[in-house]
Amino acid sequence: MKVTLVMLDGVQALDVAAPLDVFAEANRFLPKKDHYQTTLVGERPDGVTSSSGMDFKVHYDYLNFHADSDLLLVAGGPRYQDYRPAAALADWLNLHARRAKRFGAICNGVFLLGHARLLDGREITTHWDHAERLVAQFPSSIVRPDKIFVRDGNLFTCGGVSAGIDLCLALVAEDWGHELALKVAKRLIVYIRRDGGQSQYSPYLAVGPDQDSLVARVLKYVTDHITEPLSIEEIADAVGVSRRTFSRAFAKHAHVTPSVFVDQVRIDFARKLLEETDVPLKTVAFRCGFNTAEKMRLIFSRQLDTTPKAYRERFRSPAPDA
Repeated sequence: MKVTLVMLDGVQALDVAAPLDVFAEANRFLPKKDHYQTTLVGERPDGVTSSSGMDFKVHYDYLNFHADSDLLLVAGGPRYQDYRPAAALADWLNLHARRAKRFGAICNGVFLLGHARLLDGREITTHWDHAERLVAQFPSSIVRPDKIFVRDGNLFTCGGVSAGIDLCLALVAEDWGHELALKVAKRLIVYIRRDGGQSQYSPYLAVGPDQDSLVARVLKYVTDHITEPLSIEEIADAVGVSRRTFSRAFAKHAHVTPSVFVDQVRIDFARKLLEETDVPLKTVAFRCGFNTAEKMRLIFSRQLDTTPKAYRERFRSPAPDA
């Protein structure tokens, strides 16, 4: 399996390391004849300097690389949305991507595919912070800003940085099946596939280091009363904020409304039960304050783009003797 990874100066180091590590781990389980053989291609023969200052040695500069690829990926970088590749590089990328069986980009490497005239009418994604810019620069493409990764035929794109792991695990699963991808995910200690989109953050990320902040106090109260209905008025009283200003003040710090935040906390509790126990869905819903399995299913579908049953099937830990 011949993989070509294209990277330019200013590349995000993890956009390079993630595919290399996923494919290297997959090679541990594959016979040598089926190994992923990755070639690093840069603008110049002397290597590439990443945005963090790390240097990568490339195998070829693009002008001297002529081989076909089973998979061609373009790594992204923090400033790539402003980068305009030379016409020769854009033409080379267009030719080699079209000759590859599959091609794609990690994070905002997708902008380079756009400059290479490869995105017209294609469904794509990128880091959420660059999505509007992507739409503006390449209006003939179909941008899905909340997707972790998107496949459109033989084109693969993904969100920011660590989403490159999700994309490459999906490629491994397509090549060799779910079981091998799961083995690789376990070795890297990541999910085989993260449900939901880039806007689905755990509520704990909103708390920050100040444990006496408004968000931290709300999180503690909601956690301690997770099985209760928890009206906005009740939470405001419990954390000592006037009901009139609570929703506005909370949203300013947490970047979500109180009701969405409560749903996120309930979902995190439900995830743990779904991953670690076999209790019925009705019991999970009751313990997490959803009251009914149907309400839990609706909120899971809205926020994670999956159902509690499907989530359990994907992430349920095997029994110790399995």
